[in-house]
Amino acid sequence: MSFGQGGPSWGPGESGTPDWSAMADQSAARTRRKRWLMIGGGALATAAVAAIVATAVIKTNKDDTGASGGKNASQLPSATELPSQTAEPEPSFSAVQPPPPPDPKDYISDVKKDRAPISADAFFPGKQLKMGDRVYAKGATNRTTKCAATTKGALGSILVNNGCDQVIRATYSRSGVAVTIGLAVFETEAQAKKAAEQSSGSIAPLSGSGVPAFCNPGSVCRRTANSYGRYTYFAVSGFTNGKSVTKADKNAFTVGNDLTDFTFRQIRHRGEVQASAAATAPTT
Repeated sequence: MSFGQGGPSWGPGESGTPDWSAMADQSAARTRRKRWLMIGGGALATAAVAAIVATAVIKTNKDDTGASGGKNASQLPSATELPSQTAEPEPSFSAVQPPPPPDPKDYISDVKKDRAPISADAFFPGKQLKMGDRVYAKGATNRTTKCAATTKGALGSILVNNGCDQVIRATYSRSGVAVTIGLAVFETEAQAKKAAEQSSGSIAPLSGSGVPAFCNPGSVCRRTANSYGRYTYFAVSGFTNGKSVTKADKNAFTVGNDLTDFTFRQIRHRGEVQASAAATAPTT
């Protein structure tokens, strides 16, 4: 069947059929034009937004930063408005150093400074002595300027030759063990130290006031000698039943150690009291 001259024309294709290839090329060309239009429009929109943001940032910097002369810069004080110094005075310190505190040992090392009263009760007060959980009953006490009369053996002449001024004795007892402390007083520390180094013989045991005689002839007792400041202190300890002291008798050693430790503390305390009084005394 054929169409007349007034019928539709499909173009130059053969047999009167449409030219599909040409139609596809035209469609592709239209699609490409739309795509470029969209890309170009997007780029323009992005550039516009960037310009707006840049303008806002520049405006903000002008308003907020002190370097751009904004409103915050006007709130900061200028260099000439800052205070150059405070009204409070600067602290001052004296160039004179205060004297060191008195040494307590100085007050028990020389008779010229050691002016506190000397008596048996000053060094051995009360009726008993507590050392930790151990309690010692106080016996007889004695004070004399006849130093040799308080000794046995060679100790008497040692005390006299070194210038002994007086001797105080006190006896304590506990659990069948008694100890007598003999405190010899000298004018200087050097004299007391020499007497302790030359020590021989012993201080004589002092009985009475509830303590029987001990360290009688024929029994062995423990003897010690020490010095501190201008004081030399001797101890003789033994059993009240006449038994000899051996190295295995720890109780006898404990009693002697406790009483010598107590005597040392009393001498040192004497120095501390006098040094404290000197430190707090008003200056003239």
